[in-house]
Amino acid sequence: MKTYLTIFGKPRYLGFADISEGEGFDLERPKWAVIRTSRGYEMGLPGGVVTPEQQMMYRRTTAKFDDSTEAMLQDVDFVREADAEDIENYYNCRREEEEALLVGRDILAEYNLDMKLVDVEYMLDRRRLYFYFTAEQRVDFREYVRELAYEFRTRIEMRQIGIRDEARIVQGIASCGRPCCCGYWLRGFSPISIRIVKEQRSALNPTKISGLCGRLMCCMSYEKEIYSEMWSRLPGPGTKIKTEHGAYILESIDVGQEQVNIRFPTGRLIPVAISEFPDFKETVLRGEEWGEDKEMAEKKRKAAERIAAIKARAERLKSSRLKVNAKSLRPKLEKKADSPKPKSKGKSQKPANAEASPKPRHRKYRKPQQKTEE
Repeated sequence: MKTYLTIFGKPRYLGFADISEGEGFDLERPKWAVIRTSRGYEMGLPGGVVTPEQQMMYRRTTAKFDDSTEAMLQDVDFVREADAEDIENYYNCRREEEEALLVGRDILAEYNLDMKLVDVEYMLDRRRLYFYFTAEQRVDFREYVRELAYEFRTRIEMRQIGIRDEARIVQGIASCGRPCCCGYWLRGFSPISIRIVKEQRSALNPTKISGLCGRLMCCMSYEKEIYSEMWSRLPGPGTKIKTEHGAYILESIDVGQEQVNIRFPTGRLIPVAISEFPDFKETVLRGEEWGEDKEMAEKKRKAAERIAAIKARAERLKSSRLKVNAKSLRPKLEKKADSPKPKSKGKSQKPANAEASPKPRHRKYRKPQQKTEE
């Protein structure tokens, strides 16, 4: 006897089905099986053999997911391996469900009830027809159910589901480009709060942190324990460490590298290992530099020392040159001071009674006239 984990129903319930080896059922290729559940006869898809330890793990995991209508995990009975007739009947039910959903919505519009039909599901023997709906408050749908029973001539079961269950049944493509986790593999919904989003320092933009259902995305809870454990060794996200050089702000955590990203007063975002954070805090509170800022400060200090040395050397060279020039000019200045002053060479003065000589007149050049021959 082997226990198989089986998936059945549109909400993708899980069940444990005991199948004996003498029944000739193996999983070399996926096979449909007819099973009997708490809802009736259904088509199930056995996924594989599970050990007792795995069964306990599944029961413990699904126990925290509360469902007011059906248990997410239950024991089912294996009836037989599905043959061609069973499979054809199953797909016929799926096609009839599409028509039943449209008819149910038309009837709902006549009663004007504050509820939304999400999907319908036939049992394999068509003795029950399940209607899944969402509503914000309790709805008195007794008259509506009577109308449905008269229309479909079978037993009607109404199942109120949450908005996340609606996304799980309808399925779809998430913002990451893959099928929604709730419609693909997720068994239940863990509570997600805005605190989890703040711990991960995600953008508080509803369009980026909300799924197709309008609630916070389920994937926000996948790394919750890791972030909680890391923040337990650190101050809260957004904490400021105020120093004489400015405020250091804890921005986010790098889970893979186990580092916390800190916004320095200079505006740069520098990673600091979580194990080194206590030393970092003590260092900056003492007024000392850390990491890249420390290296940058050391480089600036050495550059300033080099510039000061160059300026001092230039001043020394300048003063030494002035002294040399002063020594070389001193004998020349002393010799020039001892020598008599030369007479000033001015323009020669003319005597007062001297007559001014007339300016010579320049003769005009006359072109010689040509002689004419007589």
